[in-house]
This record gives sequence, C-alpha cells and structure tokens, in this order.
Amino acid sequence: MFGSLVTMMVAAALGAASPATVAELGWMSGRWHTESEGAWTEEAWLPPRGGMMLGLSRTGRGARNGEFEFLRLEAGEDGVPVYWASPGGGAPVGFRLVEAAAQSATFENRAHDYPQRIAYRR
Repeated sequence: MFGSLVTMMVAAALGAASPATVAELGWMSGRWHTESEGAWTEEAWLPPRGGMMLGLSRTGRGARNGEFEFLRLEAGEDGVPVYWASPGGGAPVGFRLVEAAAQSATFENRAHDYPQRIAYRR
C-alpha cells in the first residue's frame, strides 16, 4: 500500500494521470459513424462487461463494403487497456492506451505499419 501511495504521489508531482480502466472507457460503447467524399466507416461497441469491450467495424465506399474487423478492448498484463483489432477476422494486433481523458482515448503501436495510432473523441 505504501508503494502504491508513493507511486501515485510521484505521478501527481510529474503531472501524469493514472491510466484509464476499461470501465472508464465505457463512453466508447454505442455506434460510431464517419463519412467523407463517399468513403464511410461504421463501428459498434458493446458496453464494458467482465473487464472487456467488444466491437466490430466495417469500411466502404458508396454502396460497397471494403473491409471489416473485429475489435476487443481489455486490460493488458500491466492493467493498461489494449485495443485489439483483427482486420478481416485475422490475427489480432494490439494498440496500448497512451492517452485518455473524460471523452477521448488514444491507442498506439509504433511497431505496426499502418495505422500506428488510433484515436476516439466523443
């Protein structure tokens, strides 16, 4: 307990916030949609339950589907949420939460080719 208190005090002194939990990212649940110049992306996220959120995404242009992916958000081994994307139903690629606020979250994987950063803003 003393170690945790010291860690929180050091983080506060450095201006660092505690990482968000999956439950605190529950504002991401629901439907998301963006459209620009005929290209569109739709996502749907289930609310947090059992320490996990599940989602799916599809992208297209006009009336045609282009890509889809299955999504999962859960705590990594260190407790920091990881955004797992499985494009086309393939092997999952993880993106670690690097920044979070009341209604925004940014996930990164610098080793990945594209994308390396995924951001949500409500």
